[in-house]
Amino acid sequence: MLGFNWTGATAAQTAIDVQTTVNGAAAVTNFNSYLSIAPSGLVTILSPNPEVGQGIKTAFPIIVAEELDVDWKSVQVLQAPLDTQKFQRQVAGGSGSIPHSWKRLREAGATARRMLMETAAERWQVPLTELTTSQGQVLHAKSNKKAGYGELATDAGKRPVPTNVPLKDPKDFKLIGSFVKNVDNPKILTGKPIFGIDVQREGMLISMIQRPGFGYKIKSVDAAAAKAMPGIVDVVTFNNSVAVVGKSTWQVKKAKDALKVEYEKDGTPESSTDHDRIFKELLNSKEATVRRKDGDVEAAFKGAAKVVTSEFQCPFLPHTPLEPMNFFAHVREDGAELIGPTQTPERARAETAKLLGIAPEKVTVDLTRMGGGFGRRLQADYVLEAVEVSRRVKAPVKVIWTREDDMTGGIYRPAVRYRFEAALDAQGNLIGYKLRGVGINSGNPTREDNFPSGAVPNLLIDSVEHKSPITTGPWRAPITNFLAFAEQAFIDEIAAAAGKDPVQFRLDLLQKAKQAPTGAIKYDIDRMIGVIKLAAEKSGWGKKANVAQGFSVYFSHLSYVAQVAEATVKKGVPTISKVYAIADCGTVINQSGARQQITGCVVDGLGHAMYGNLTFKDGYTEQKNFNAYRLIRMNEIPEVEVHFVDSGFDPTGLGEPALPPAGGAVANALFKATGKRLHNQPFIQEEVFKGVS
Repeated sequence: MLGFNWTGATAAQTAIDVQTTVNGAAAVTNFNSYLSIAPSGLVTILSPNPEVGQGIKTAFPIIVAEELDVDWKSVQVLQAPLDTQKFQRQVAGGSGSIPHSWKRLREAGATARRMLMETAAERWQVPLTELTTSQGQVLHAKSNKKAGYGELATDAGKRPVPTNVPLKDPKDFKLIGSFVKNVDNPKILTGKPIFGIDVQREGMLISMIQRPGFGYKIKSVDAAAAKAMPGIVDVVTFNNSVAVVGKSTWQVKKAKDALKVEYEKDGTPESSTDHDRIFKELLNSKEATVRRKDGDVEAAFKGAAKVVTSEFQCPFLPHTPLEPMNFFAHVREDGAELIGPTQTPERARAETAKLLGIAPEKVTVDLTRMGGGFGRRLQADYVLEAVEVSRRVKAPVKVIWTREDDMTGGIYRPAVRYRFEAALDAQGNLIGYKLRGVGINSGNPTREDNFPSGAVPNLLIDSVEHKSPITTGPWRAPITNFLAFAEQAFIDEIAAAAGKDPVQFRLDLLQKAKQAPTGAIKYDIDRMIGVIKLAAEKSGWGKKANVAQGFSVYFSHLSYVAQVAEATVKKGVPTISKVYAIADCGTVINQSGARQQITGCVVDGLGHAMYGNLTFKDGYTEQKNFNAYRLIRMNEIPEVEVHFVDSGFDPTGLGEPALPPAGGAVANALFKATGKRLHNQPFIQEEVFKGVS
C-alpha cells in the first residue's frame, strides 16, 4: 500500500524565535541560551547540536530539564540554528557533544531553577534554604505554599544571574538515566517534513550535478538536449562539475541523464588492483613514520621462542546515509541563507563566506534533522555546490544527490592494510609487538597509544601513507572502525599461540600494564578491566555448549566497550546469533537512546565487516547503487543484549565506541565455529563463506 498527501509535503520555516513559537507569547522569559519559560509553565529548551540520529536533540534537553527539575511533559524541544555567540561546538562528530556540553547544560538548568527559587523566596518572604522544587514547581513545606515555574518566570527573569550554583547529586537524578522517547518520534512516524530533503521555499529550484571520476577533468560539455527538456531553467559548469537546474526533481534527473560530458585524465586514475600492489610495496618500505617505540624491539624478536605474524586488509566504504545528500542555499545581494543536514554548520558558514567573499555574519545556517551522516556530512562540499548554483542562477536552490551520485562521488572510508607481529617467550608471555599500518589517504591509520601499548615491554608502531586522487574522510569511528577488528583478531591469535584463554590473556596484559607499565598509558586500565569482566559474566564466557563465542574489547572516544559474539554453523554456513555489548560510557543520559546507539553500532559494525565493499576501476567505483553494494539484511541481524557499567564518571562518547569492537568479536566467534581465521573484510568474500551471496 502506498499513501501520500499533496498538501503535507511542504516544510515549515526552520528559523527559530522562541518569543513567537511558544503560544505566540510575547511574555516568554529567556533565562539563558538554552531555555525559556512561558506563563503557562511550558518550558522550551533549545538543542543546538546537529541531530544525525545519535539522539542529541533528546539528550541535551534531558540534562537541562533534570537540573531545572521540571516535568518532562511540560517541555518542548526546538532545534537551534547556528549561533556561535550563544553556543559552543555545534558539531555532530567524534562522539564529543555530551562530554563537551555536560557541565554547561547542567548549569543552564540549575541557574534558572535557582532564579525561580529566589523569586519565590522573596515573594513569600521565606529563607531560600526552606524551599525545594519538584515537577516544575517551587515548594515551601512549612507554609504549604507552592508556585509553578510559569507564575514565577517573568519576575525571575529580571533577577541577576547567580554564579557557582550547586548542581544535583547524581543520586537525586530523576530524568537522567531513565527511558525517554526521542522527541522527534511523532514527526518521524507521521512523515512530518523535518529532514533537509523536505525543505521548500517559494521560487526554489532543484539542481543535480554531474561529477567526474577520480583523476579526471572535463574536456567538453554538450548540454543542448538537457536544456531543451521540460522544466529545465539552466545548465551551469563550475569546478569540474556540471549542474542541471530546473523546477522538479524528476525533470532535473532526466535532463542530467541527457548530458553529454567528455572527460580527460587529470593525474593518474587508480584501480583496486593498483592498491593491492601499493599495499605490498609500502608494507616493506623502509620509509615509515614511527608513531611509538618502546624498549628494544629487534632484540625481543631475535630472542623470541615463537613469532606470530598476520596481515589484515579493508576496502574503501561509502557512508550511504539513508537520506541522500542535499542542501538548500539562497544567495542574495545582502548575504546567504543556508538550510539543511550538516554535521558542521560552522564549517558550512565559514566556507560559504569564503566562497562568496563576504563576512561570516552575513550567512545564516538553520539545521534540519539528518537521515544519517556517519562522517559524510562533516564535509561542506555539497553545501558549497548549492551555494555556487544559487549564486549563478540568482535563485534559491536545493541540490539533491541521487544514490548513484553518493556512491560514485563520495568521500570514502580509506582502504588500509596492517601487518602485525608478536614475539612470545617460552612461557607464552608477550615480549614484543610490531604494527605497521598502510593507508590510502588515511593520515595516521594507527592508534599508537591504545591497548596493548603500555602492556608490552618492546613495541614498535609505524605507518606509511599513499596519496591518491580518491577522496577520503572520517567514517563512523574513524580508523578504529577497522583497526579494532585487526587488533582484536590478532590478540586472539597471540593468545592461541600462547595456549591461553583470550579473555584471561587480555586481563593478564592489563594487569601487567597496571603493575609495570612500559611508556605512557593513555587508557583507563580499571575501566577496561571492568567491561571485560562484566562481558564475560553476562555472556557466560566459556560455559556454553553448542555455541562458539568470540571476544573483543576496545577504547575509543573516551568510552570502553567489550563484546561477546556467539556463532553457530547451520547447513555449513556460519551465523552470528547473538552479541553481548557492555559499555562504560560514564553516566548514561537516556537509557532508551543509549541502548539504541549501542545496538545500532553493533549492527553497523557487523554489517560492514561482513558485507561492505567498494572497489575502483580506472578512477570510477564499480558499485554504483545498492543492487551491487551489499548491506546487512534484516534477517541477518543478531539479538543484541546491552549492559552498562555504572562507573560514576561523567558521560563520555557513545555514538561510535560500540562499532569498533564488533568486527573483532564476530571474527573471533567465526574462528571458534569454523577453525578458520578471518583477515580481510568483507568477511563474505573469505573462504569460510564460499557460495554464500
